[in-house]
Amino acid sequence: MLYHVEHQVWARVDAPDLVTVGITALGIRLSGEVYMCRAKPVGTAVEQGRSIGVVELAKSIVSVKAPLSGTVVEANAALAQRPELVHREPYGDGWIARLRPAALEAERAALVSGPAVLAAMAGHARLYRIEMGHA
Repeated sequence: MLYHVEHQVWARVDAPDLVTVGITALGIRLSGEVYMCRAKPVGTAVEQGRSIGVVELAKSIVSVKAPLSGTVVEANAALAQRPELVHREPYGDGWIARLRPAALEAERAALVSGPAVLAAMAGHARLYRIEMGHA
């Protein structure tokens, strides 16, 4: 898994030309309950750090930032009826969209993976005074 810590989104490389993206568990905890989640339509080109979709929270609508640039090839249709999947299974059935990456190797440098993830997430959580054991 690759994480864009600043935007609290993740990317899982499923194949050289397919990446699944979603919101991190910490991102969900920071945001609160999601009432609606909608990805950009299939065929839409997105840029790393720019909107790949929106989530409706209790008091706001927030843009979900893309961890990587690419073209949306699938939006998670299950979220239309069951947006709670984003909370319950943020790394499983709660994914937001699938992309055909445009610059995976070049953009990978902006993402965190492996042993560095825990420290990066803990640092981000401290900004919001959240204990990682509960995120």
